[in-house]
Amino acid sequence: MKKIILLGSTGSIGLNTLKVVEDHPDQFEVVGLAAGRQVRPLAEQIRRFKPRWAALRDASGFKELKRLVNGSRTEILVGEEGVSELAAASPADVVVVAITGAAALKPTLSAIAKGRRVGFANKETLVIAGELVLREAKARKAVLLPIDSEHSAIFQCLQGNAHAPLSRILLTSSGGPLRRVPASAFGRLTKRQIMRHPRWKMGPKITVDSATMMNKGLEVIEASRLFGIPAGQVEVLIHPEAIVHSMVEFVDGSVLAQLGVTDMRGPIQYALTYPGRLSSSLPALDLVKVKQLTFEAPDRKKFPCLSLGYRAARQGGTAPAVLNAANETLVAAFLGGRLPFVRIPSGIERVLDRHHPLAHPGLAQILEADRWAREEARGIIP
Repeated sequence: MKKIILLGSTGSIGLNTLKVVEDHPDQFEVVGLAAGRQVRPLAEQIRRFKPRWAALRDASGFKELKRLVNGSRTEILVGEEGVSELAAASPADVVVVAITGAAALKPTLSAIAKGRRVGFANKETLVIAGELVLREAKARKAVLLPIDSEHSAIFQCLQGNAHAPLSRILLTSSGGPLRRVPASAFGRLTKRQIMRHPRWKMGPKITVDSATMMNKGLEVIEASRLFGIPAGQVEVLIHPEAIVHSMVEFVDGSVLAQLGVTDMRGPIQYALTYPGRLSSSLPALDLVKVKQLTFEAPDRKKFPCLSLGYRAARQGGTAPAVLNAANETLVAAFLGGRLPFVRIPSGIERVLDRHHPLAHPGLAQILEADRWAREEARGIIP
């Protein structure tokens, strides 16, 4: 049985990971769970899965968690240090990183330092510190397995083709909740309209990123770093059916695609079972029922965050960390009712304009760029 440590167990990816575990109780055992501040859901998971360890990043909920799981044999860790300690804990065969945002960086590095197999659904880690993370993974012989549906698709298409020269990566996007909404109407949209994604059930931050298409800007950077290809050779395609999860094109013109039903349990299960595969409880893909697959180019004028992602990728160094930090700060302000939705892209661009990227940064320099960008972004919020 594979022993699983799950970081971010109460979020969308975390919950789907636990569904995969429950579908295959003879294959997987949860030995560690970590959450940010969701005390009661974490307590319920501890009672259900009886892990050896659990971690709560928000220390203010520690006493309540201890009370709720009184009598459990699970060792409770607390704070950012506790989450990082859990990521490095033994025994564990796979560490699934489903923590949102830059908060995932340190726990990911802790897991890598132990030579772990790391399944990551957190794109920000490779965005802000891809060069450092990949260098450490190589040195420690850690295996990085993407869980994002698009990057999992690319990874799967490259199996058996690792040395075949790539021409392009074709990164698909559903188009998000605002694909058919004219840009002139963005300022009149309610928060509820912006948060209504047509295909995926996701957390609030990534749903906003989908609405601005910043999620694709970040994924372009992630794909470029993970698969060693210039960002200019990563092309985004709008694919509203969300059946083709991504494609790769080789220099001979051959294109390979990975298709599947729209459900995150697919890429999660592949990361847990790689290089093997297990049967799945997901419904089979019925292409006759789908009827057609459509593709279109993204409107970069309507969604400037996509171009900002390409810009940060070209600049390199600390620029992607600044892009991500500014975006996280401004999205949080929008979700908190302190910033209009239409101000997110211009605010990110303003922070990028003020930044002078540092090439080949170490961890301390990345964290400083992150801190600086958040401070700059907060100065934009009314």
